[in-house]
Amino acid sequence: MLATDPLYITPEDYLAAEEISPHRHEYRDGEVFAMTGGTRNHHAITANLHLVLGNHLRDSGCRAFVEGMKTHVEAKNAFYYPDVVVTCDDRDRPSDDPYISHPCLIIEVLSPSTAHFDRTEKFADYRAIPSLCEYVLVASDHRQVELFQRNNHGEWGLGNMPEDDTIWLASVDCAIALSEIYRDVNV
Repeated sequence: MLATDPLYITPEDYLAAEEISPHRHEYRDGEVFAMTGGTRNHHAITANLHLVLGNHLRDSGCRAFVEGMKTHVEAKNAFYYPDVVVTCDDRDRPSDDPYISHPCLIIEVLSPSTAHFDRTEKFADYRAIPSLCEYVLVASDHRQVELFQRNNHGEWGLGNMPEDDTIWLASVDCAIALSEIYRDVNV
């Protein structure tokens, strides 16, 4: 969409509307998309990840946010609500900002309705964030975690899953067992 298109919504108008909306919406280059509610598994996985990361990051200067914090992808003119997002960047410190712009880690819990978008267009947009080092996709209907990492040359690749079913998040120096991710989840 072009900014001159009468249906184009500016980022400023989106942010203003989002402040008063009872429902969350994501924004992508002038278009607004309503978000659906998640399943019990989806919310349980998100809570488990936030608990582990929040405890690990305590007093580290990094902060983990869950579901309600927007992430701004400036290069793609987009705002998304990742399931879990971590920032260690001082530029994300102002407490009155309704979004962060410099995450090092983003985790999306997949659902059948969002999995394709999370793997393709959304991941393409997230890759445009210079500070982002890791992108994690977590299945909510079976035990599977995909870890994508940016190497020192700026290229993205699929990280390896160790044999002990533990993922290591290099961006925050944290190991998380799949049993912790899927604690109290029916899969």
